[in-house]
Amino acid sequence: MTMEIICINGVQFMLREYGKGHKWCHGQFKARGYRMTLGREAILDVLAQANRHLSAEDIFMKVYKVYPNIGLTSVYRTLDILVNIGLVHKFDFGHGRARYELAEEPKGRRHHHHLVCTGCSRVIDYEDFIDEEVALLKKTEEALSIKYNFTIMNHLIQFYGLCQICRNEGK
Repeated sequence: MTMEIICINGVQFMLREYGKGHKWCHGQFKARGYRMTLGREAILDVLAQANRHLSAEDIFMKVYKVYPNIGLTSVYRTLDILVNIGLVHKFDFGHGRARYELAEEPKGRRHHHHLVCTGCSRVIDYEDFIDEEVALLKKTEEALSIKYNFTIMNHLIQFYGLCQICRNEGK
């Protein structure tokens, strides 16, 4: 397989032969009747390289640099597919623009929650849970599963408040 790695603004992008990369999600696409295209791979590459939550426009601008045949509409459609098949999480942090991140990375990204500052819009990925939190979440999931006869497979939690900087500035 031919693989070329290019670097743009310090971000590495992997350009692969059609349909050969991201084997960790090809099965998800194929099982639901979709095929892996270069544009979809480029979008997944951008999300895998991201160190923050990206909007569709952010993703489009990064993908367009390495795959200029893609359009913003294709990015939105692909993100909708990725969200629907569970490979990407879509978030509304209250900023008027949806943000996206991979649900799981090839390296097995750890589960996390979000702390959203209502003053400056900063989003902090929070994953250093204490034992009491883990026990409470597990107990809550078990109780909800029984109460509603529902199998919980995942959860997304966002906490809203003020970060230390905004608190100090009195926002």
